[in-house]
Amino acid sequence: MARADCSAAVWAQRDFGAADLGDVRRTKRLVRVATALAEKSEGTLPGAFSSWAELKAAYRLFANEEATYLKIIQPHWDRTRKECGAPGEYLLVEDSTSLDFTSHPAVTGVGPIGNDFCKGLNLHTTLALRIEGWDSAHNPEVTVQGLFAQRCWTRALRKKRESKRERLRRSNRESQRWAAIFAESGGPPQGSKWTLEADRESDIYEVFGRCRQAGVDFIIRAAQPRALHKEHQSVFEAVRRSPLKGRFSIGLRARPGQGAREADLEVRATTVTLRPPQRPDGRSEPFTVNVVEAREPCPPRGSEAIHWVLLTSWDSETFEQALRVVKAYSQRWLIEEYHKALKTGVNIERSQLSTAKRIEALLAVLVVVAARLLQAKLLATSKPEERIKPDQAGPEAMAILEARFGKPRGGWTHRSFFESIARLGGFLGRKGDGSPGWLTIWRGWQKLMTMVEGYSLGRDERAS
Repeated sequence: MARADCSAAVWAQRDFGAADLGDVRRTKRLVRVATALAEKSEGTLPGAFSSWAELKAAYRLFANEEATYLKIIQPHWDRTRKECGAPGEYLLVEDSTSLDFTSHPAVTGVGPIGNDFCKGLNLHTTLALRIEGWDSAHNPEVTVQGLFAQRCWTRALRKKRESKRERLRRSNRESQRWAAIFAESGGPPQGSKWTLEADRESDIYEVFGRCRQAGVDFIIRAAQPRALHKEHQSVFEAVRRSPLKGRFSIGLRARPGQGAREADLEVRATTVTLRPPQRPDGRSEPFTVNVVEAREPCPPRGSEAIHWVLLTSWDSETFEQALRVVKAYSQRWLIEEYHKALKTGVNIERSQLSTAKRIEALLAVLVVVAARLLQAKLLATSKPEERIKPDQAGPEAMAILEARFGKPRGGWTHRSFFESIARLGGFLGRKGDGSPGWLTIWRGWQKLMTMVEGYSLGRDERAS
């Protein structure tokens, strides 16, 4: 199982020590660089190294032609996929984001992002979560396994007078990224259940076929009123007319313009057969799916009503089964948290490297650092009272935290350790403050690592 409770050096050796960079010395350098970035990173290499010699060595590493994004990150993918082959249930959550380097005009090799007025890189991530169990309210207890897959690419400049056919061809090329990893990785071994989970952008007919061919389950939020096979209604109409399965309450996180709140939802479910769309190479076969709807009939004034229509291969005949579909989909927010960890936590967009290739090589390390951060934060909320191992941050860091805040009664747990780091970054921890944000967490972690460095230097001077 992937855990965050190990030292940065052990973690770096585990996830990067098998990288084939053409020379064993480069791989050793990569492990040292990854260790430094995990301990102290501001998205820029100078922020991670206090030694000019070490900084120059890191620049040389990322400039080397052998140190590519794929070669650096491959060992982490291999480890994550191997762990997802162990018996159990796994959610493979997919989503895309863009990394903005518009404020770094000297960088070369990047392309348009968003509305094409900004420039940067595009990233499509498959985040692997393991379901450790289900509580009495049918909430999944999940841990972060790591990155199952990730694709980084530069979008080509759009032609000034792009035809409709060219625009559709370009759009179709990018849409093919959803569930595409299963053609490479294959499906789960016996005893392991994989479920692809994605938002409305992935509601593409071919995605269902890719999952079925690989033996992968899916929970995908419907984006369009797909017509049904031999029926004069859409998938939305069919589930809306189905009998009520039950009601439940769910806690909603704060969103822009919307505070955190409780929502009372109604659950309906049915089974439908989708009419296949017409494609240039012919019409596909009809596809049967289960449909689960979670709707908030009476949202508070000024709040947007929750309405999810989920297309799934999971059983949903009973209320409990349909509820598990909804609760499993509610874990999709973790990939949004992962993107925040990548941008606000490890600050990848602050990199000042001069080419897209070098940024991608740095990115291959920082995306794994961000996954490690996400796991640590998740453990602080999902298993807050579980004791941490002594080597989670090293004896120096633990001694500093104890000197600053005192040793918690009963010892260090995931919650007390994580909140102490956040307090170093300015988190007050008052009642009603909620969970600390990524900026506060990473600021506290960097402050702790600076204190550890000073502690170690002072100890060495005394010893000499």
